[in-house]
Amino acid sequence: MKRLKPNPNLAERVYDALVDEICGGDLPAGSHLVQEQLAERLGVSRQPVQQAMARLKADGIVEEIGRRGLWVAPLDPDLMRHHYDIRAVLDGLAARLAAERVRAGAGEAFRGRADKILAAGTQAVETGDTAGQVRHDRALHALVYETSGNPLLARTAEPHWRFLQRAMGEVLRRATLPKEIWRQHAEIAEAIAAGDPDRAERLMTEHDLAAARTLRTALVASMDPDAHKGALG
Repeated sequence: MKRLKPNPNLAERVYDALVDEICGGDLPAGSHLVQEQLAERLGVSRQPVQQAMARLKADGIVEEIGRRGLWVAPLDPDLMRHHYDIRAVLDGLAARLAAERVRAGAGEAFRGRADKILAAGTQAVETGDTAGQVRHDRALHALVYETSGNPLLARTAEPHWRFLQRAMGEVLRRATLPKEIWRQHAEIAEAIAAGDPDRAERLMTEHDLAAARTLRTALVASMDPDAHKGALG
């Protein structure tokens, strides 16, 4: 892992680095997280690691097991679906509002910015960079929130995003073809850029709910492989 240079946002950078490892599968469920070891590996003091771990715990990404310390928590399929249900509604509204603003001439920069993110996401797929795919996925949705003109949408969606970053990593690694996800992203971006609110909302909502279904199938199958053979086609 790359050593991090100190700066005022060091705890945030430690958090992001750990989330990347968890999303990418380098720290799978059940991994024991020892603060001293993490601090040494990242080249930082224990304080930013403690701050990052507290945030990871609040986000439900890690859990404390008695006196045994902190561990990467298993993904709960039901809790994951609840988060996705809420995010699908928020994302659908954001896509609708963004398309309406583009149609009204208030989102001229959307297409160019979306194209750059789509290109970066596609490249991450080709290089097998799962953590990068998650970051670019979030960047595209953040652009939709921004273009919607409603600042409360991103703020409301934030806790669900923090939990689902890891779920998204699982989807990209083992539950579906990453290229299909970015094809859906391209369709959503095109609908927004074309100023088509109905299509943008429908595609975005379907995209989120399909991800939830796919991941739930994968998680359940991993818990009992023999009972769910062929569930993913």
